[in-house]
Amino acid sequence: MSFRSMLDKTPRWVIVVAGAVVGISVLSTILRHAMTTGEDTTLWTFSLAHFSGYLFFIISPVEILYVHMLGEGHDGLVLIQLALITALGAQVIDYGIGYAFSGTVIDNVIGEKKYKRYLNRIDRYGGMTIFFFCLFPLSSPIIVLVAGMIRYPLRWMLVFSFTGLALKYHILAWMFG
Repeated sequence: MSFRSMLDKTPRWVIVVAGAVVGISVLSTILRHAMTTGEDTTLWTFSLAHFSGYLFFIISPVEILYVHMLGEGHDGLVLIQLALITALGAQVIDYGIGYAFSGTVIDNVIGEKKYKRYLNRIDRYGGMTIFFFCLFPLSSPIIVLVAGMIRYPLRWMLVFSFTGLALKYHILAWMFG
């Protein structure tokens, strides 16, 4: 059974719920371990959780972990660099999945209504949509997926995404660092 045929047979709500459970479980396990043992969360753990949180099928508010890491005394510049590298890496995967499986993803993962809403925003505002969605938690992976579906230029998606993410993490570092 191919991945595409498996997605065709799986209801959308199952995929969304599974992604949310995995993402929240990974993040909560990392934070619970750090809080119960009193140990600092490692940069490797942060990178892994942050990367997985930016995959569209794993819903996870990784900005909480970023703020937690700042509170543990980790260097804000190192955290920003790791956050940008891991987020952009995951977004390239999101973009590629949208590019390769556009019809299947629309039908079984995000739904026609949500797809049209994001498509209209990209059509109307272009790359600024990607920039603004990267400023807020949980929204950029889906907009990047849609950008891949409509064949928005990868180079420009990365520029707008990088700019929005960098601004978001600098603001968080300023507020909580």
